[in-house]
Amino acid sequence: MIPIKDNLKTRTFPIITACIIFVNILIFLWQRLILTHSDNEFIFKYYGLMPYDFWVSLTTNHSLIPYNIMTIFTSMFLHGGFIHVGGNMLYLFIFGKSVEDSLGHKRFFLFYIFSGIMAALFQLLYDPQSKIPMIGASGAVSGTLGAYLILFPHAKIVTMLIIIVFIKFVQLPAILLLTIWFFIQVLYSHTDGVAWYAHIGGFIFGLLTARFLVKKRSFR
Repeated sequence: MIPIKDNLKTRTFPIITACIIFVNILIFLWQRLILTHSDNEFIFKYYGLMPYDFWVSLTTNHSLIPYNIMTIFTSMFLHGGFIHVGGNMLYLFIFGKSVEDSLGHKRFFLFYIFSGIMAALFQLLYDPQSKIPMIGASGAVSGTLGAYLILFPHAKIVTMLIIIVFIKFVQLPAILLLTIWFFIQVLYSHTDGVAWYAHIGGFIFGLLTARFLVKKRSFR
């Protein structure tokens, strides 16, 4: 299922959503077009969030705490491939603009950052011994999806369904599409290669907090 667009109209230009997408794409293009493969490996290792190193800094090597906290933020703007960055930015564009419209620009920016932080903490708690760097905006974007679900459950999402070799466009209510998306994360959470618990944690954070952050008179 690939979401294409929703049926909600925003009253303000989603400047924060647009800026986040621009920065992520700019960094990705910098990685792909300018840096070498070895440079990228260094960037992922140095600026990605390493669960094992993070817990070591908290327990034994306290001097590295500031650096490891920094990687929580820097990892949110790194991606491993075109599908990785493209998927994240597509979801952010479709669902982020309406959430930003309801929360306001400043609140949405803080909400996005805290969604990324909470997503990272979920993954850190799930797999504290991992020595694989965590990268990607997926956790923060998942928080946006959770917020969208609680704020606009009956919005209609034009979705492209790919069934083997057949493609069909359908309109799905947000509550159905995003609930299915969440359970897919839970279903695959035991597999390796993706920080599934970051997706789960970010989504739950957005689901629980978005309603309290909505600007007065903007909830619809």
